[in-house]
Amino acid sequence: MFIQTEATPNPATLKFLPGKVVLERGTADFRSADEAAEKSGLATKLMLLDGVAGVFFGYDFITITKTSDAQGRPDWQHLKPAILGTIMEHFMSGQPVMLPVGSGSATMAPDAEDFDPADEKIVATIKELLETRVRPAVAQDGGDITFHGYREGRVKLHMKGACAGCPSSTATLRHGIQNLLKHFIPEVQEVVAV
Repeated sequence: MFIQTEATPNPATLKFLPGKVVLERGTADFRSADEAAEKSGLATKLMLLDGVAGVFFGYDFITITKTSDAQGRPDWQHLKPAILGTIMEHFMSGQPVMLPVGSGSATMAPDAEDFDPADEKIVATIKELLETRVRPAVAQDGGDITFHGYREGRVKLHMKGACAGCPSSTATLRHGIQNLLKHFIPEVQEVVAV
């Protein structure tokens, strides 16, 4: 098994491509070993590696966010071999990436959305633009952006994977997503991360 790696715009995050489907549908984001233990054996193993701060699963990739060294720089030289070994061992074992529902694991329930039912048409357009234009682009960088809410012209989005904590995420929100949404939906005034 050959696992490719790709840099992301976030220097603390690296994208791993195992050459297999990781998640058939949706994404999964883990920020602690306890959270991962309820849902994924692979995420749990990765979160237990010293230096791993986050694990994100996409369709065909795994994004790992690491803690920084004393100088604030990621040190992938020591962490990358352990991550590659853990991913390879898991896929070679044939175990599922996510624990089956009903095995004591929590389900991957979607986050509650916050919007006024009167704005349902605007929200549907926002979601369509996110799904067709934004999410494919950020997935290439090892992340995901999902809709959280819309109130009084303000769109709230969840940044996941490489997008969470990325130094360029503010620019992506302001100059990319906000401009795109404002162009197609005049009611949108601002886009913020939650």
